[in-house]
Amino acid sequence: MVVAPSPILAVSGAVAGAPGSPDAAVAWHYGDPLGEQRAAIQRAAVVDRSHRFVLTITGAERLTWLHTISSQHIAALSDGQSAENLDLDLNGRVLNHFVLTELDDTVWIDTEGDRGPALLEFLRKMVFWADAKPAESEYTVLSLLGPKAAEVIAAFGVASLPGTYEAVPLPDGGFLRRMPWPTADSFDLLIPRDRLAEWWTRLTEAGAEPAGMWAFEALRVAAVRPRIGLDTDERTIPHEARWIGGVAEYGAVHLEKGCYRGQETVARVHNLGKPPRHLVLLHLDGSADERPATGDDITAGGRTVGRLGTVIDHFELGPIALALVKRTVPADTALTAGTTAAAIEPDSVPRDDEPQAGRLAVDRLRGR
Repeated sequence: MVVAPSPILAVSGAVAGAPGSPDAAVAWHYGDPLGEQRAAIQRAAVVDRSHRFVLTITGAERLTWLHTISSQHIAALSDGQSAENLDLDLNGRVLNHFVLTELDDTVWIDTEGDRGPALLEFLRKMVFWADAKPAESEYTVLSLLGPKAAEVIAAFGVASLPGTYEAVPLPDGGFLRRMPWPTADSFDLLIPRDRLAEWWTRLTEAGAEPAGMWAFEALRVAAVRPRIGLDTDERTIPHEARWIGGVAEYGAVHLEKGCYRGQETVARVHNLGKPPRHLVLLHLDGSADERPATGDDITAGGRTVGRLGTVIDHFELGPIALALVKRTVPADTALTAGTTAAAIEPDSVPRDDEPQAGRLAVDRLRGR
């Protein structure tokens, strides 16, 4: 799917994302990419994410129906609550990652622009006799980041800030949702698409500084939050990408819910096995002549041990990347990403050395 260029690209200084990239339709930066990251961390910054695909689900059974075909526990989601969720294939591999919000008798879903139409088609095919009506929406997404975001939000008459994964209506239509990433102060505004330019102006006049997707992506990578299609491949299962957990754990896969497509793999890995790879943060050699690219092999001693995901320059950390690396690779292993030297950030390595409940039960049955 080709996403139409955002009208915000007409803003002075806006530089579009690279042609053919997932962010080609929006601004990559506005002339000061590292300064824009600082604004998002220290002050308040607004990011145009209008290339997200937004759809709605209405009908009395919208939540209970969606609960049965996705990985998160959402059957009893109350008004104003949000969650992250996954669509898996029969083998438990991740097809779609999306954020959903239940508000005013409607489930609002936003996902990657190039994957949205396929997700909508899948949902429509799965309705059968349920009272659930998926449809494309004429809404879009802006993100507001930074510790001074509250001051910007107050200018629009929002009485109190929502908690994490909570949403409140905006006085002029749409809603404000708080997210746990890419920073500690992250908010999404879902607004009518035909009012995108108006909202951009209102937010910047209220004190938010323009920031491109470069800033958003750098902070996301530093927070070790994956983006589907960049930090995942056709083999990725939820455990590898840190999506395990309910809403309270900021995850997208609840481990104690009923049957859904791909659940067998999720349960088997959780109870009996270990994921073959895990998502880690890499530091890249900034002195290299060339930067590696998403999808490049990661090697150790000439042997392929992983796949490179998002590659980005961070205002404090320098060149960094996310990568799916074999779980057995020690954190201090000297790596090469493409042709560039790389090192794993030790603090980013997940701890999965505890024995699983299913494995312990099998051992007891065998008298071990």
